[in-house]
Amino acid sequence: MEKKVYSVDGKELRTINLDDAVFGLPVNEDVIYYAINNELANKRVGTACTKDRSEVHGSNAKPYRQKGTGRARRGDKKSPLTRGGGVIFGPKPRDFSFTLPKKVKRLAMKSILSLKAQEDRLTIIEDFTIASGKTKELAVILNRFAKDERTVLVLKDDDAMLKRAGRNLPKLSYLAYNRLRAHDLFYGRKIIMLESAAKQLADFYAVKNDEEEAK
Repeated sequence: MEKKVYSVDGKELRTINLDDAVFGLPVNEDVIYYAINNELANKRVGTACTKDRSEVHGSNAKPYRQKGTGRARRGDKKSPLTRGGGVIFGPKPRDFSFTLPKKVKRLAMKSILSLKAQEDRLTIIEDFTIASGKTKELAVILNRFAKDERTVLVLKDDDAMLKRAGRNLPKLSYLAYNRLRAHDLFYGRKIIMLESAAKQLADFYAVKNDEEEAK
């Protein structure tokens, strides 16, 4: 697959051949769903906690006699039917996270990248950095490719100054090529990828595939 490479000024520079094994696959909606669901589940804290009748503080004494009062039978004040009593089947602390197979994760990322390429929401630009770390400079560049859209910037490495510049842009997410997130990629309206990141991304997944075949 051929894509145009743009300068930070928005001018067309050249074309680049993207690996069809990463950017030209049929979109697998199932694995995309699994990957996004896995990421959201792993973020859940799971600290919600309620007390049942055995944990509520109070007396175990029967509030009144069983018969002769005309009222309903009542065991103690901690009953879930009483105000201030325990909670029936309430939530307890739990771990919502689960492990997704590596092959499924990689296929999900490649499916999302292929989907964005097919929808023409993937833009390749030349490598750049923001030496000053100023948000204004990065915003000028991004506005040439994405107009007030939810944008994902895929970096070639952990560029601290570039991340600092994008820290105050509410609709911008930045990801390293080897630490992609399915949720951000899928819901990003525009994917802006550095040229080196596009090449490294193809090599990164190619190495993984070779390892799988070797096993």
